[in-house]
Amino acid sequence: MMRRIRTLPRPVTGVRLADAARIYLDTISVSNTRATYAAALDRLVADFGADTDVAVLGSEPDRVSGWFTYVWGAKSAKTFNIRLTALGSAFGYWREQDWLNGDPLMRLRARPAPPDTSKALSRERVAQILRSDVPLRDRVLWHLLYESSARAEEALTLDIPELDAGNRCAVVTRKGGAREVIAWQTGTARLLPRMLAGRKTGPLFLTDRKARPSVAANDVDPSTGRARLSYRRAAELFEEHTAVFDGGPYTLHQLRHSRLTHAAEDGASTPVLMKLSGHTSVRSLAKYARVSDEGLRKFQADSDPAARRRRGH
Repeated sequence: MMRRIRTLPRPVTGVRLADAARIYLDTISVSNTRATYAAALDRLVADFGADTDVAVLGSEPDRVSGWFTYVWGAKSAKTFNIRLTALGSAFGYWREQDWLNGDPLMRLRARPAPPDTSKALSRERVAQILRSDVPLRDRVLWHLLYESSARAEEALTLDIPELDAGNRCAVVTRKGGAREVIAWQTGTARLLPRMLAGRKTGPLFLTDRKARPSVAANDVDPSTGRARLSYRRAAELFEEHTAVFDGGPYTLHQLRHSRLTHAAEDGASTPVLMKLSGHTSVRSLAKYARVSDEGLRKFQADSDPAARRRRGH
């Protein structure tokens, strides 16, 4: 069992590590995510000392990375990355509070996950994700990405005037610069007005905080002063919230992949799939339109002659 790391130098900001961990965890409203992140933070507090000043961690990246590698280096890439995400998120919050300078994890990088030949999520798992207890903005984004199969980068660049809410569609700039229509379904349509709350201009998806003075004017909502939500932050939030699922965390891209796979399983034609995905090449579309394991099992069950005979009786 690892011996406790010697207590680091005395406080600089006066914020105890145990208190900082508790305050950060209190900002996480999803119980499963909070429990997952608490596992990493509890180990950090136990090994470095509850009374250690948070500020000192920023000046000890070698010690922190050495400790992290010792504790989780032999674990799977999934566990390693989840713990890294948890601590990285906490450290980011502490920097925002001016309790910490620098990045204690600067020596570490996420590990590549083993190749996944079935990236599409099951319909049940998608439904669970879309029902998650998360802020309204995130629920709208996730519904939109799944229902429209748009790329996250395309959806996040949308401005409110580009929406045609009555026809449940919008024009986005596709990869390569083409302007094309994406369309959504009832899930997005029901949630969208609640998120907009009467806003008529500005970016569709906004950050939780006021924009910095350096942010471009077209990326700021004039009525709230908040900035356009970035892809990096949206991806980070999705991974945080889906880390609690078996097989998680997932990526925003998997929502798009899943929608295309499910549409193919439902019998959508190649032209419809190409329009849905924005691909101009059938070859590029092929990897998304593969039938999932779930779809294969359903096909076999539905086409089983014995099952048809039983239904006939």
